[in-house]
Amino acid sequence: MTAKFGPAGNSQSFQSMGYNHTIQVPEYILKMGLDAYEYQCGHGVRIGEEKAAEFGEKCRGAGITLSLHSPYYISLSSVEESTRQRSVGYILEAAVAASAMGAERVVVHSGSCSKISRGEALVLAKDTLQKALLAMDEQGLGHVRLCPETMGKINQLGTLEEVLELCSLDERLLPTVDFGHLNARTLGSIKGKAQYAAILDAIGDRLGEERQKSFHAHFSKIEYTERGGEKQHLTFADTLFGPQYEPLMELIAKRSLAPTFICESAGTQAEDAKAMKDCYHALLS
Repeated sequence: MTAKFGPAGNSQSFQSMGYNHTIQVPEYILKMGLDAYEYQCGHGVRIGEEKAAEFGEKCRGAGITLSLHSPYYISLSSVEESTRQRSVGYILEAAVAASAMGAERVVVHSGSCSKISRGEALVLAKDTLQKALLAMDEQGLGHVRLCPETMGKINQLGTLEEVLELCSLDERLLPTVDFGHLNARTLGSIKGKAQYAAILDAIGDRLGEERQKSFHAHFSKIEYTERGGEKQHLTFADTLFGPQYEPLMELIAKRSLAPTFICESAGTQAEDAKAMKDCYHALLS
C-alpha cells in the first residue's frame, strides 16, 4: 500500500488540454500521471446521485481514489444552534454524493472561534460532529469517513491538536492534515523533517497506527500574514513561502505511510501533485 496523489479540482491545464466536462476528469487525471482526485463541493453539493454514480464508475475504472470536499460554509462550532443544525444537513448532503460516487472520505471545515473561546468552540464542534455521524448512520452512510481539516487562519478552529481531538470522538473520523494551513497559521514554523516528524508522531500518538498510516492530507504553499495567518494559496514555483514537500515525502516513504495527498496549489494543483508523487516514488526505489 502506497501513498496516492491528486488535485483538488482541476488545474488550468484541464481546459487548455481540451477538456470541459467533469466526466472527462478520469482521463485527465490518468494523463497527468496521478491516482487521486478531490471532487469540489465548496459552494454547495450540486451533483445528483445519478451523475455522481456515473462519475464514480469512470474513476473506479481508471483506478482513481476519490474524496469530496464539503461546503466551505459548514460551521461545526457556530454559536447559533440553527447554523450547526444546517451544517449537519450539509454534511449529510455531501456524504450522499460521496457515497454515490464511491468516495469514502468527506473533508469538513470546523468553523470559526472568534466569538467564543477555543475550548468552547471545540465542545460545540464535537457535538455537531456526533450529530452528523448519527444522521449518517440513520441514512445508511456509516461507511463514509468524515475528515475534519486543519485550518490556515488563526481565528479558525483547526489547529492540529484541535483536529486530533475532534477525530478522537470516533474511529471513523480521519484527520485532513493540511500542511500548508499548519505552516500558515504558525507563521512559517515548518522548516524541515523535524517539524514534519512531530506532526506525524502526533497523529500516531493520538489516533493510533491505522489512522496515522492512512490519514488524508492537503498540501500547497500558502502566503500568510502575521495577524491572520493564511492569505492565499500559491504554486510550487513560489520561492518566498513554504512549506517544502521534499522532507515530508522522505518521511512518508521511510515510515511506509500511505496517506492520500491532495494538492491545492493555485491553478497548478495537478502538476504540483505530480511533482510530489515523482519525489515520493523516487524515494521508494
